[in-house]
Amino acid sequence: MDEKNVLVIEDEEDIQQLVAFNLLKNGFRVRCADSGEEGLRQADSLLPDLVLLDIMLPGIDGLAVLKQLKETSRLAGIPVIMLSAKGEEQDIVSGLNLGADDYVPKPFSPKVLLARVRSVLRRHQPTDAQASIASKTLSIHGLTVDFTRRHVISEGRTLTLTVSEFDILALLARHPGWVYTRQQIIDQIRGHDYTVTERLVDVQVFGLRKKLGGNGELIETVRGIGYRFKE
Repeated sequence: MDEKNVLVIEDEEDIQQLVAFNLLKNGFRVRCADSGEEGLRQADSLLPDLVLLDIMLPGIDGLAVLKQLKETSRLAGIPVIMLSAKGEEQDIVSGLNLGADDYVPKPFSPKVLLARVRSVLRRHQPTDAQASIASKTLSIHGLTVDFTRRHVISEGRTLTLTVSEFDILALLARHPGWVYTRQQIIDQIRGHDYTVTERLVDVQVFGLRKKLGGNGELIETVRGIGYRFKE
């Protein structure tokens, strides 16, 4: 992976220095901002490869910064990882709904943070798996999903899935590692002939995992947030 530019928007000096030090030590180029306003200015001038964004900031908070980033066409494609303190679960959900790619709760291990950064950057690079998805078929761990024919084979068995079960599987499988909130899943599968609720999403995922058998573990629960397909 080529050397990447990372913008760290964090007002706590100790955390900002810790993050910057570990990124620099691992070959990243780093710029830092102490406030949401400064972060937006730097994002616009630098066009970083990734933004690490604290939720709690003085002035414009992290969610407002994220919203502005995603509403600005030249900045909308920049991946964002949120840094969140314990107890900010609803803010994390809001951030993911606004388009954040991932989150790291404080206190965090620098190794975990670096792993998340590299993972998100990989998602934004073309890969063999993405090429397979682009060809309308995904094969992984004994699971084959044909997105065009809406056909699924798991552990050698052809599965009979409901419309919603297939749509949930397709959404998650197309973006391995991405965390989707229940509301994001609802937004994707809405429009079928029944009302979709967050509780129904949980029921559908439970049924989907059961049908997938051993491959059910590929759909991971992110506690308090939603679901993701194992990377």
